[in-house]
Amino acid sequence: MDDSISTNHNPHRRRDPPHRRRSWCCSFAVPPHSPENPAFSHPKPPRKPETLFKSFANSPQQTTRLGLVGRILSPGRVSPIDSDPTLQEPRVSVSLPSPIPDANSQSRSEGLQNSRPEPERGAGEEGNLGVFDVRLNLKGKSGGTLVLELNSEVLSANSEVFEGLIANYRKSRSDLGGSSLCRIEVPEVEKLNVFRETIELMFEQDISKRLLKIGAYRSIDILEVSAGIMFTRGVLSCLRYLESVPWSEEEEDKLRSLFNRYNFDEATSGDILARLHSLDSVHSQQTLARQLVWSITTCTNANARNELKSLVKGLLSKSSVYEKNYPDINKEDLYNVCQSCVDSLVSLFEEATGSNSNSKLGEKDSDKPLVERISKQVDNINWLLEILLDRQMAEEFVNIWAEQRDLLQMHENASAMVRYELSRVSAMLFIALGTRKLHCRTEVRLGLLEAWFGPMLLDFGWLQRCRKGLDMRALEEAMGQALLTLPLKQQYALFMEWFRCFSKNGTECPNLSKAFQIWWRRSFLRGSESCAIESR
Repeated sequence: MDDSISTNHNPHRRRDPPHRRRSWCCSFAVPPHSPENPAFSHPKPPRKPETLFKSFANSPQQTTRLGLVGRILSPGRVSPIDSDPTLQEPRVSVSLPSPIPDANSQSRSEGLQNSRPEPERGAGEEGNLGVFDVRLNLKGKSGGTLVLELNSEVLSANSEVFEGLIANYRKSRSDLGGSSLCRIEVPEVEKLNVFRETIELMFEQDISKRLLKIGAYRSIDILEVSAGIMFTRGVLSCLRYLESVPWSEEEEDKLRSLFNRYNFDEATSGDILARLHSLDSVHSQQTLARQLVWSITTCTNANARNELKSLVKGLLSKSSVYEKNYPDINKEDLYNVCQSCVDSLVSLFEEATGSNSNSKLGEKDSDKPLVERISKQVDNINWLLEILLDRQMAEEFVNIWAEQRDLLQMHENASAMVRYELSRVSAMLFIALGTRKLHCRTEVRLGLLEAWFGPMLLDFGWLQRCRKGLDMRALEEAMGQALLTLPLKQQYALFMEWFRCFSKNGTECPNLSKAFQIWWRRSFLRGSESCAIESR
């Protein structure tokens, strides 16, 4: 930086030679009692200044606490604040906006606290800075203090706010006479370090290079302060830098919050707004989601299809980390895709059983084995069913699956290595019913179990050998619980069917012994327990 200052801790002490002068002198702790620092032995609180300027427009209301105590008198001379009798004169007090709260503000300020003073520049180098005729006193929210002595021409040229404050102060002092030093006090500053860095940028010729070292996270804080004090050059530099770099999730949230509270010029902030807010309508997003679902169900690459299923399911899930202000896909679109997959499955089973010799396949699937094509459609149906269950929209699919009479008829004639794929869909519905994730009326549950309970008993052995991610223990438990939700009379018929199959095939059938015992106890209660239930 081109700015420099000279240090003088006591007006009566001999000043240091020019070659030993320092720039941007800073300290963040109260100086110890020392004969060399008599002014700090018993500091006196200055009289509360008169408030001439209350607040800026668009000043945010959010606040944080910054536990720092320090002073930076630069570029210019350093003198004890409380030992200067002119501090008792009136000064301008202004409330400025502060950056978004930073949870890591304490750790981020270590670089400033541990900074070492740079070697002083000669007197000739500071000629372009002029006289340091403005004392900017920053009061932290928690009581910390930061004092900057600056050049009024630099402040006025870079900040419309400070230009007006300096002009008003000088106008009010011209009638009263006295010191020409303009005193501006800024109370309730949230982050002293960020405010100091913003002021430093006024003395930079190329702000962009400085922002490269600061980083995106800190630049957002500087952008907020620059907007509050109307530092136009700083605002433009921050916007250009932030638009050109990638953001983390935290940085994106900070920017979104900042743009919600400040109105930036559309010409300069349009690129950032385009990254933050989509200009498309809700209908466009629903159309895109429908296209994604359709594309996945027709994808021919198995690995890519599985990867994309996980991606899109996470985006459409109600438990997604992404906030949903409106529906991203409607129920009708999902059921259209489901019906298409079920129709394709029917066509494939017609081919497998020879029921329809006129069925034709798409060119992209004609070279795939029949078993693989059937398995793909079943995977698609189960994936769509997971989305429907997550959104609590799967009740209608239970009706659709229970009414597949053609598939039920072809199940009896199809090979065991093909037909068990149908029971994978039934298994998912049984698990959803038995684990209370799917709620249907009694007649709907009865229709599903009467249609697909028998095929499940036949295919259970194949499901055990070709699980494809299916939890067989969970399936057995859920099947028993689903049966117990029916009226006792219907339970009797289904449990007897299971009993005959299990006694014949053993472990090739699901073990529903636990549910069978519960059904027996409920069906044949006698004596006082039965009377008590009837009375209730």
